[in-house]
Amino acid sequence: MTFLVPFDGSGLAEAALVRATEFASVFDEDVLAVSVVPKGNTGYARERGWLDRDEPFDLQSVVATLHTQVTDLCPSANFWHLTVDTHASPSTIATRIRQRAQREDVSMVFVGSDNAGHLVTEVSSVGGPIAAAEAYDVVIVRNRTPARIARLADASPDRDPKSDFYYPDKEDEHVTRSKTDDDP
Repeated sequence: MTFLVPFDGSGLAEAALVRATEFASVFDEDVLAVSVVPKGNTGYARERGWLDRDEPFDLQSVVATLHTQVTDLCPSANFWHLTVDTHASPSTIATRIRQRAQREDVSMVFVGSDNAGHLVTEVSSVGGPIAAAEAYDVVIVRNRTPARIARLADASPDRDPKSDFYYPDKEDEHVTRSKTDDDP
């Protein structure tokens, strides 16, 4: 089985990734960080810190940034990026993450969410629709600074680092560089 973390690079997503990796080391599970990138949406990318203020949108650059952030925090984590239309709704993003969770047969999803203590099903949140699925357990991480939010590079010596690759937005394809949907 696998633990999945929807990862947008935020502090809560980082905390959820670290928490999932801590659980994974105890339960001997794999961790998969999944990032959903709206194609060509410069504003969305800048709001999340994926691009600098004057930097043009480049999917490969955005994905590489997210991948590096994941593997810097948790080298044993796998990474998969998905793309959606430029102005995709939070519901569309959540659907893509749920579909990936189903394909990977995940046992738990770790969601970083500010509003989890107030209302998990917040309409504007991706976390609510993901948490509503019954195919897996959901861990909601609300604390940006869990006791052990540090790089886990040395925490699990028996697990091989996965920082040399990530999974693109295509089924059953392994790459060693960033790919877009348009690449052959």
